[in-house]
Amino acid sequence: MLNVSPRFREYEVLPSLNDPEIPALAPMPSGETEDTKRIVERFGEDILAAGEHLGQQIVYIKPKRLLELAEFAHDDPALSYEALVDMTAVDRLKLPIAQGEARFHTVYQLRSYSRKRHLMIISPAQGDENPTVPSLCSVYAGANWPEREALDLLGITFADHPDPRRILMPAHWPYHPLRKNIPVGGEEVPFGLTWDDPQFETFGKQILPAESIAPTLPPGMSLENMVINMGPHHPSTHGVLRLVVELDGETVLNIDPDLGYLHSGFEKSGESKRYKDFVFYTDRMDYLSGMLNNLGYVLTVEKLLGLEIPARARVIRVIVCELQRIASHLFWLGTHAMDVSGTGMGIMMYATRERERILDLFEMVCGARITLSYIRIGGVWKDLPPAFLTNLRELIAVLPGYFDDYERILTDSPVWRERLEGIGVLSRADVMNMGLTGPMLRGSGVDWDLRRDMPYAGYEHYDFKVPVQPAGDSFARYLVRMEEMRQSVRIIQQAMANLPDGLFRTDDRKVGLPPRAELDVSMEALIHHFKLMTEGMLVPPGMTYQGIESSKGEHAYYIYSDGSAVPYRLHVRGPSFNNLFAIGRMCKGGMLSDVVTNIGSIDIVLGDVDR
Repeated sequence: MLNVSPRFREYEVLPSLNDPEIPALAPMPSGETEDTKRIVERFGEDILAAGEHLGQQIVYIKPKRLLELAEFAHDDPALSYEALVDMTAVDRLKLPIAQGEARFHTVYQLRSYSRKRHLMIISPAQGDENPTVPSLCSVYAGANWPEREALDLLGITFADHPDPRRILMPAHWPYHPLRKNIPVGGEEVPFGLTWDDPQFETFGKQILPAESIAPTLPPGMSLENMVINMGPHHPSTHGVLRLVVELDGETVLNIDPDLGYLHSGFEKSGESKRYKDFVFYTDRMDYLSGMLNNLGYVLTVEKLLGLEIPARARVIRVIVCELQRIASHLFWLGTHAMDVSGTGMGIMMYATRERERILDLFEMVCGARITLSYIRIGGVWKDLPPAFLTNLRELIAVLPGYFDDYERILTDSPVWRERLEGIGVLSRADVMNMGLTGPMLRGSGVDWDLRRDMPYAGYEHYDFKVPVQPAGDSFARYLVRMEEMRQSVRIIQQAMANLPDGLFRTDDRKVGLPPRAELDVSMEALIHHFKLMTEGMLVPPGMTYQGIESSKGEHAYYIYSDGSAVPYRLHVRGPSFNNLFAIGRMCKGGMLSDVVTNIGSIDIVLGDVDR
């Protein structure tokens, strides 16, 4: 008989070494702030909990008064939360909740631009299988798409929602993918010696038959007019975006974005991956802003960990993120000019030339150009190589001159102005009510930038201006982005001048891998390395929302930790998704050709739109 290992080995069936209290509920907020105190005084015993958690204001309220609280937070002069910047929900099915407690909690992120405050509101949904909460669309227009997303992916009904359709999944899809009783998916690859093996009987079968279903006419449209599809094949839709456009001649009467052609599955994947492993997924969201995506995610996890980052790592992060902002804006500029003017190939070539030099710098630090994964939990992957700063100085010295060249070509061009000025106009009230961020916000006169107004990653130590334009049209957004590139150069110059020596990642061995040289001489280092690589880091129970100022707007993550090495709930706020909601308002009453201008003016990446 062959001497082989037994089929079942004892060490594989021993009880888990993880904390037996995992999964655990996030701690309830404690203490009070002026805002939470005012809310408690107003709503009394209908407030289930209020206070702070991880430095964030949080209020739990009964669903019957959720809408009233939203109205109060929006209208009360002492609160003045003008915008709802994000909304999601948590399926608590696998958490240790008491009998009778709500399975679903809806989570809202409110922002006061005038007071520089942030408020998280949480409301339990009524019902387990068919949960229901009031819609907040009557208070915040920007709740429309996030609520539809929660309806689609988690199966939550929002009473009185103006457009209760699925937004990402097909209308006939029978499941809600982000519910905890729905598996991650994927088809096991069978193994057999011949195709006659019974394992192959179901190989290649889909969950639903791949049948063609006739599309329905979006609400509010009439076949008395011409209804056309623009995309997903049209190059100016910048990816797999389908727009259903209702026309009267060349005039746009209505427009309805049809999303969901990409199905990246970031959130579902993130809830089955260890914290340290999800960094690599963030590059694929806004794939023109990998460094910025990395930063937003790791800051959220570090906030849950209470982790202090070395000073050198913070400055390196700022340098690479501002380079990424410039690279993203350069790509936007080149493609936008080509879309709008039809003769913008020169600008496309020039902008690509400078962007390639930035990608060369990224290749120096991490060996990659697009999917970077350079910023890691606890710091950065590797220190800057000696040639990096030399080449960076050379690039920074010439970039402002190139920006001036671009503006000399475009800014006073009659074609450029004709296609952008007065096109896609959004008022200051519009952009705040719709929850738009980034250049979409600043191009309509709202003086707001997370780097300055809610500093993170050490941005409070840098001197820079936030460009704001009041006109609210596509030309104003162009001017904002051009000046943002100049301000990024200014930030990078300050960072290079003040780059400290020291560690480039944390030396906390429960978070950061030990240096390879230690593994041969330290058993403790070897143990930490082994546990981090096999189990991952355990993140204390809690929840937090962290946003950063990405190239396209507020890129943010909401994470609910149950104390394990895997996020219990991981929600991504992609600025492209939230900003694209404005396309209907921007296009109605304009010409069909203006739709191309407006898509470019928003600056979307479909990996940042679909889930």
